[in-house]
Amino acid sequence: MTHDTRKFRNALGCFTTGVAVITTQLEGRPPIGITVNSFSSVSLDPPLVLWSLDRKSDTLPIFEQVSGFTVNVLREDHRDISNRLAKQGDHSLEGLALRTGAFNGCPALEEALAHFECSIETRHEGGDHIIFIGRVLHFEYSEDGRPLLYHRGSYQGLAEGTP
Repeated sequence: MTHDTRKFRNALGCFTTGVAVITTQLEGRPPIGITVNSFSSVSLDPPLVLWSLDRKSDTLPIFEQVSGFTVNVLREDHRDISNRLAKQGDHSLEGLALRTGAFNGCPALEEALAHFECSIETRHEGGDHIIFIGRVLHFEYSEDGRPLLYHRGSYQGLAEGTP
C-alpha cells in the first residue's frame, strides 16, 4: 500500500492525545527530557506502559543505554516545557524544578500531573520508531489539575466544566 505520509499524519492527528515528557539520565551526563504524545498503558498486571521514539531523535543513543525512564504527564499550563523539549538538540532539564525518583533514580518534573517511574522491560523495532515498554516501579498523581492535550497539530484544552 502506498499512501501520502502527510495525509496519514493528519488522519492520526484526529486522535486527541495527552502530552508527556520522558526523562532519564545516563551516568556522568546531565539529565534529559523529550516530549512525546505516544504514551499509553499496556497492562495492569504487571504494570506496563509504552512510548515510542523516532529513530532520528538525537536522544536515541541515550535511551538505548539507560535502564529506566520516568513518564511525566504534563499539565495544561506546561506548553512551554512541551515546546522546549520537543526541539531537536534541546533536551536539557536545566532550570526546571526536578526531583530524583526513589525507585529508578531518574529525574522527574516536580509539577507534573502524574509520574510513572519505570525500568525498561523491552525495546521493540516499530518502523521508523523504537517502542519502549516500561515496567512501572512507582507512580504518583495529583487529584487537581488538567492535562495538556494535543489534537490536529496544536494544543487543546478540556471544555469548561470537564473535570
